Amino acid sequence: MAEPSRHDSPPPTSPWSPLRIPLFRNLLIADLVSDIGTFMQTVGAAWLMTTLTTSPAYIALIQTASALPFFLLALPAGSIGDISDRRKLILGTEIWMFAIATILTVVTFSGRMTPWLLLLLTLALSLGDAIEAPTWRAIFPELVKKEDLTPALALNGIEFNLARATGPGLAGLIVTAAGVATAFLLDALSFLGVIFVIFTWKRPARKSKLPVETLAEASAAAIRYVRYSPGIRTLLVRSGSVIFFASSFWALLPAVARELSKSALGYGFLLGFFGVGAVLGAVVLQRIRSKLSTEAVLSAATLIFGAILVSTATLHHLALLCALMLFGGAAWTVFMSLFNTMIQELAPEWVRARVLAAYLFVFQGSVAIGSTLWGFAAEHTNAHLALLVSGIGISACVLLQFPLRLPSLAVDLSAWNHWGNPNVFEAHAPSLGPVLVTVRYVINPDKAPDFLKEIYRYQRIRRRDGATRWSIFYDTQSPNAYLETFIVDSWAEHQRQHDRFTVADRELEKRVLSYTVEPTTVKHYIHASHR
Repeated sequence: MAEPSRHDSPPPTSPWSPLRIPLFRNLLIADLVSDIGTFMQTVGAAWLMTTLTTSPAYIALIQTASALPFFLLALPAGSIGDISDRRKLILGTEIWMFAIATILTVVTFSGRMTPWLLLLLTLALSLGDAIEAPTWRAIFPELVKKEDLTPALALNGIEFNLARATGPGLAGLIVTAAGVATAFLLDALSFLGVIFVIFTWKRPARKSKLPVETLAEASAAAIRYVRYSPGIRTLLVRSGSVIFFASSFWALLPAVARELSKSALGYGFLLGFFGVGAVLGAVVLQRIRSKLSTEAVLSAATLIFGAILVSTATLHHLALLCALMLFGGAAWTVFMSLFNTMIQELAPEWVRARVLAAYLFVFQGSVAIGSTLWGFAAEHTNAHLALLVSGIGISACVLLQFPLRLPSLAVDLSAWNHWGNPNVFEAHAPSLGPVLVTVRYVINPDKAPDFLKEIYRYQRIRRRDGATRWSIFYDTQSPNAYLETFIVDSWAEHQRQHDRFTVADRELEKRVLSYTVEPTTVKHYIHASHR
């Protein structure tokens, strides 16, 4: 795969332009408040666990409980986000999280919290977030115009990191002054702003002549799309590897902070400085991407974060670590922003929530598995050794750029349905199937090897967009005739297949057709069942 251009994602000329859209601006502000509350809850839960037990494994399991629902529910959540009303889905999950946060507050105020109950409520809270997350990311193209999408995503990253900068430090102050239960109460109240904005959003109804995909069909389409999209698979491997080692930071930082400071304030300061660095990283990212390749930026951020893990493992001075957290936060937001932007730009509209769900599945799966493994490693050795090993491991991830180059973003994924509707002798029910499609090519015999090379590449597009089986045959009676065949599960799925072809696929189709000497002949067959 060719190395991506340095300018495959040019920085926006006006990074603040999406703020002129009232809905986006209001939702960004409400989400900022909500994310601050979420970080306060995260810090409060981690610190509360340190008061309930001294086991590093239990402390690390807080991170696992937060990530596990994303790992288990990401794919079905993405499918639901693509086939259901996204506004209603977000509204329902926000109400769920408000209810769980309220229960968490009441139990903590009553003094009846236990380690396992804290893990259970953290899991339930994360459950709502896991179902919402793919849909939340997928609505951005609905909130802003296409030219504003990149700055909108950048502003969302800045908002998140601003919350990271203020939430933990604020939590440290509140926990120290008023207790963990107060932090939980403020987190519960923080959901109300998002609920109000989403409730008042007048989302246009999306209509289609085709029946809505079932959850099973949508999930199968998501898996198929990712499987036959090399660029997306590469990005998932690269991001999953980095996040697996980076998860040690989030899992073990509470234990390290506990050693450095007996007060929750120290832990809050570490995360606060990390959040300030993350905001600075988001601002600097726009400039460095215009000067360096994406690969170079990602490698530099990964190495810096590796150095921060090693520093956290070896240094024992709170003030010095707080200063280094600025660099750690900047590095974190750089590679996270790169991963998030790239996965958005590699997914077309019809499958965007599902591709984002696959990304979250890998991301949170890496966090859940990594947090558990690093926690148990710290349990049997110590947190400092586990952080040291993970720092070396994440630094080694830069070597992945040689076998797995990042995909280019210079592709147009807008739909390009140029195929005519098939001629049929009667209307067919959408559920009928399977459907066999045949395409007959008559080519220049001297170009047969080149034709076969391109048609086998074209296979990936057929399978990615809906084909469950694909083959190419040559005619024994004609040396220059070939028959492409593929099977789709239903008549409705084949019609959807037409809408899934993109402008970026057009070049490969042109190369396939360039070897033909006659127009192609397409035929459709529906499975004939015996009655």
